[in-house]
Amino acid sequence: MEKTYANSFMKKDILRVAVIGPESAGKTTLCDALAKYYRTLWVPEYSRDYISALNRPYTKEDILFTIREQCKLEETALIQTEHILFSDTDPIIASVWMQDVYHEKSEEIENLIADYPYDLYLLLSPDLPFVEDPVRENPLRRQYFFDWYQRELEERKLNYAIIKGQGEIRIRSAIKEVDKLLRTQRKT
Repeated sequence: MEKTYANSFMKKDILRVAVIGPESAGKTTLCDALAKYYRTLWVPEYSRDYISALNRPYTKEDILFTIREQCKLEETALIQTEHILFSDTDPIIASVWMQDVYHEKSEEIENLIADYPYDLYLLLSPDLPFVEDPVRENPLRRQYFFDWYQRELEERKLNYAIIKGQGEIRIRSAIKEVDKLLRTQRKT
């Protein structure tokens, strides 16, 4: 992948927060709530709409395409925002997806993870009821994926916080972690 993202992703004055976790953990709801609270933008998960519109099974190439498009959407949003940006997925999720379904790592995705880490990852616990939809594939493996994401974050030594609880409790927990990041950034 060409490094068209480097300039926007590396803007030091804009903090990037990835909201990750297993299926039906409330990522989209939390991104929307955080963006409203902080009066900023959030980037929806591109793969959700793309995969649901396919009239065939998805492929490895589809996973790569969706993460590239996700990065382009984020790059555009970074240009339009001033202080913080939330993303409803990240390349770690794409990496795990590729490994789980196709049993292989993508060098391209691994490079994205290494080259453009987020300032904070909010890892959502699978403590919400599972909601079926046509794109979700793993209702019985949510804890398995949560544990895998946590291992990825720890092995890569990335800044993350686990977010638990339902409704307002979940949102307040995430706000507390984002505020902690903002205080840390003001000191530097």
